[in-house]
Amino acid sequence: MKKFLSFALVAMTCAVLLTACNKNNFKKTENGLLYRFVTTVADGEQPQMGDVLVGELILRLEKDTLFTNVGHPDRILQVIPSKFKGDYSEGLLMMHKGDKAIFKIPADSIAKFMQPNQMPQGYQAGNGQYFYYEVTLNDIVSEEELAQEQANFMKEMEQRKNDEPATIQKYLTDNNITAKPTKSGLYVIVNKKGTGAKVATGKKVAIDYTGRLLDGTLFDTSREADAKAANKYMNGREYKPLEYVVGGQSMIKGWEEGVMGQPAGSEITLIIPSELAYGARGAGMDIMPYSPLTFDLTIVSVE
Repeated sequence: MKKFLSFALVAMTCAVLLTACNKNNFKKTENGLLYRFVTTVADGEQPQMGDVLVGELILRLEKDTLFTNVGHPDRILQVIPSKFKGDYSEGLLMMHKGDKAIFKIPADSIAKFMQPNQMPQGYQAGNGQYFYYEVTLNDIVSEEELAQEQANFMKEMEQRKNDEPATIQKYLTDNNITAKPTKSGLYVIVNKKGTGAKVATGKKVAIDYTGRLLDGTLFDTSREADAKAANKYMNGREYKPLEYVVGGQSMIKGWEEGVMGQPAGSEITLIIPSELAYGARGAGMDIMPYSPLTFDLTIVSVE
């Protein structure tokens, strides 16, 4: 399910460039919101409290662009109760579908609701800076539609949870895997038994890995060849074994259990039920809630 940009996220994000705003062209509401409409569609639908706006957004702090999705309309902002007089929520309620508007918000007012490290580097308290939100409203997702989407999503996730045991069993059958699960439900397949020191709590290890969903989708790897084969290669990333101290870093439970006691030089495959992985929350764009995972691991070294 798509996610809109929250108040906090919109106040933080990345870079591009916005057309300069002439401060003398802005009007002011009774609550102190500075605004300017670039395009108006008087008979267009208006958003209500709780609705999500679909369209384009350019956010900048003075001349520094922090976020833009121009050319790629998406869910950008939700109409929420104003946090202070003159914030952009008042302006969103003034818009119509098809409108384009710019809202000028005092940076110091936003900073009061943020942690210091959440504000952009260019922000200087007390310097009279402004955030500019340039919003083009293409469509509106109502609060009722959002609630239905959430209900559908929860239903889908419940179905995924119920189907997971059968999904794992089908994977085992299709791949002729006869290994028995551990008490926790983890499958550990030893493809090659090493002869080096064994993985144990407090040991420093280096492990090469490739993680996939049961349908074969690669979601992460330390191996450059695997990344390229799956068209997931990332320029600038250093592909090398993962190094960490066992028990001193938060690895998923199935990984921790699967590597424990394995000697250096071992090559193993783990089939990890979601309960021992990312469970109901999932992870990133690829790992949905209730996703069982597979990892092909090589224990490169144990110190």
